Amino acid sequence: MVTAQVPQAPAISPVATKERTGSISAGEIISVLKGEITVLHIKQAFSPEIAEEITTNFNRNPGLKQRKDGVPGQYVGASHYRRNAAAYFAEAESARPFVEALFANLVDPVRALFDALKRELHKQGVELRPARSERGQANICRAICWSGTGTYSLEPHDDVAQILCAGKDCELPAVANNTVAALNFYPSMPNEGGNLRIWSHKPTASDRKSQGVETTGYPYSAAYLEALPYHDVQLEAGDIAVIDGGFVHGVTRQSGNGKPRLLLNCFLGFARPDLVLWWT
Repeated sequence: MVTAQVPQAPAISPVATKERTGSISAGEIISVLKGEITVLHIKQAFSPEIAEEITTNFNRNPGLKQRKDGVPGQYVGASHYRRNAAAYFAEAESARPFVEALFANLVDPVRALFDALKRELHKQGVELRPARSERGQANICRAICWSGTGTYSLEPHDDVAQILCAGKDCELPAVANNTVAALNFYPSMPNEGGNLRIWSHKPTASDRKSQGVETTGYPYSAAYLEALPYHDVQLEAGDIAVIDGGFVHGVTRQSGNGKPRLLLNCFLGFARPDLVLWWT
């Protein structure tokens, strides 16, 4: 007699959150990279004037494209999702002028934060640099408007599976042994919805296999997540959020004033104890 296998309920992982108002510090980002904080939310981290200018530059950007990889949204920049290293770095190089145009003559809040992080890590004997190959290197960020029309603007997913499958000719898979942090700046937010939702669950390889998302981490089903607690980050324009991207997370449906939910995003993590990489 064969006993039917009962699907195992997803394990609950504790979520450590920190939320405050003001400028973000390099030390707080390092705490996320070291797994000490799961969700870091800094309100009013950069000025409304800069946020508005970046949004205008995004809408007018000649490099603005529709995503064609099964994840609905508009973007400026490059994404390694479902791309091999050669294709990703080639796109990053060709998109660089468009990414730079997002900031025009502004004081770039993303680069300012990276400069501070680089100085702090250097004191600890750690190098911070973009992921690279012989074909080029990653940009400082990408700009994205998610446009899903269901329950979520961006379906629940994790950020680890896609780098585990980035290929042997890429630096990124080594980061999956550590925390994969997602760094998000929000220049524009709708009046309602568009919140960042993080479930108390950090999937394993077997969890991904059970959901059929071994190579993408996207999307996890509502049924799979139903019994899990979650935390919603209520975002406004000018906020910054840094999260452990190994936890399942998504973006709630947005509505209200017609303003877009625009974010500037990159990922970063330890590839070695003396090296932190970033990529998009």
